[in-house]
Amino acid sequence: MASNFFYNLAIKREVKTYLQDNEDLVVSAETMDVFLTGAWRSWFSQSDFKPIEIESFDGLSLRGYFLEAEEPTNKTVVFAHGYLGKARDMALYGQYYYEDLGYNVFTADLRGHGESEGEYIGFGWHDRLDYLDWIDEIIAMQGPDTEIILHGLSMGGSTVLMTSGEELPSNVKAVVADSPFSSTYDLFDYQMEQMFNLPDFPLLPITSKITEMRANYSLYDASALNQVEHAELPILYLHGGKDTFVPTSMAQELFENTHSEAEIHIFDEASHGEAIVMYEEEYLDTLYTFIEKHMD
Repeated sequence: MASNFFYNLAIKREVKTYLQDNEDLVVSAETMDVFLTGAWRSWFSQSDFKPIEIESFDGLSLRGYFLEAEEPTNKTVVFAHGYLGKARDMALYGQYYYEDLGYNVFTADLRGHGESEGEYIGFGWHDRLDYLDWIDEIIAMQGPDTEIILHGLSMGGSTVLMTSGEELPSNVKAVVADSPFSSTYDLFDYQMEQMFNLPDFPLLPITSKITEMRANYSLYDASALNQVEHAELPILYLHGGKDTFVPTSMAQELFENTHSEAEIHIFDEASHGEAIVMYEEEYLDTLYTFIEKHMD
């Protein structure tokens, strides 16, 4: 019964309120102001994003949004948002790619989020297969010389890392993972102790079995850590030094187990996902240097 409760709490698609007062998600007043009222919101709503739909490998209708650059370019950033988020959340990052770098911008509602179908949250595992389809769709739209960079935040960061371990077309040049978790099991283990002061055994193994029966993946499957061992792309890890929601140690572990070219940058005073606001100049300098190095 407890494992069933935990599945419904974390994985089943439904309105969730349990994170509203989570102290590990507290950010600075400046960051909260940018998240709630920043210029990126009006930029997204006023930009001519074209809705795109694809059918997933398991028959779900998935929704994405594509914005062509002001000047024709073969370069596209593909975004993945965080847990309980939506495609539009990544406009905070997309505006920089669009205005500073002149990139096309693509952002999607992950399965179980926004306008995409799905009765469960995939925590990146099935989403990695969805992103293979989105990549193919963008190449079909933009042509064979398309160059793509994957950029994800939190659960989206783990999603693009899981995607990186698959066989990807040469069009995909690099990956940026902001605040990713190492694996779904490890994240749940950490959060159960943080929020409920409970050990992982026996609840998590049973929850994993329930997830396997209802969502067709296990908590052990959904591992960015395993995937980056197979990645061949350069990866940039970004993480807040005071992140207690997805601990900084997870990014460090991912970095240390990445077999491709990799870099890591820790923003000392940032909490979960707020480095882009607290350290805007440093964040962008790190990002743009990485992009210049790996995008033709």
